Amino acid sequence: MLYRLGIRLISYDRPGYGGSTRSPNRRVVDAATDVRAIADRLGIERFAVVGRSGGGPHALACAAVLPHRVDRAAVLVGLAPWGAADLNWYEGMADANARKHVTADRGTADQMHELRALAEQTAADPESLIEDLLAQMSGPDLQMMQSVLYRRMLVKSYADALRAGPYGWLDDILAFRRGWGFALDTIVRPVRLWHGAHDTFSPVSHSRWLAQRIPRSEVHVQHDAAHFGAIEALPRILAWLTA
Repeated sequence: MLYRLGIRLISYDRPGYGGSTRSPNRRVVDAATDVRAIADRLGIERFAVVGRSGGGPHALACAAVLPHRVDRAAVLVGLAPWGAADLNWYEGMADANARKHVTADRGTADQMHELRALAEQTAADPESLIEDLLAQMSGPDLQMMQSVLYRRMLVKSYADALRAGPYGWLDDILAFRRGWGFALDTIVRPVRLWHGAHDTFSPVSHSRWLAQRIPRSEVHVQHDAAHFGAIEALPRILAWLTA
């Protein structure tokens, strides 16, 4: 598919995930430094960025900090800043997912204990995380999880991300809850926001909130989709990014 679209897709592990070294106390904005370093190393002067779920804020960071290099940015099922004005951050979020964020208020020790246990369980039995997520999913996501292909893809992805422990996950949650390090209204490049209407992991209200504050943004809400519908939406987003 990427070959037919003429797209060179480059992805990387954020610090603490997969094979990347942890960077404690990192901020969302720090992703722009990492992406710039990767682009420099590969000799890429201009590019587009896309982030799904927790990757969404990091893609926006690149668009804000690297406007001379980023042509377009896309966010699929992304999050708004925690504590954002005029937004009930947890409304529509599954209780179990919300608790992962709420525990950050109790400090990193409690959260590290919970996430380490989850990471160890996932490493031993990657399918167990999918079973845990099923209890939090709405109808469209449950339907997607009937696909053996999608389940295998998610199991492999989660197992690889958490193979060194829960540190990337932990640091992401903490980074989302502190200042992102850039202002949304400084993003000058076109931004497309995509969200499934029935998302219980990052509610659709987050994308609508972002769209009101990013100058050249447009939001697309798919009414028969939820969080993992972003997997099927990605080819359309990639085509827009490279148009």
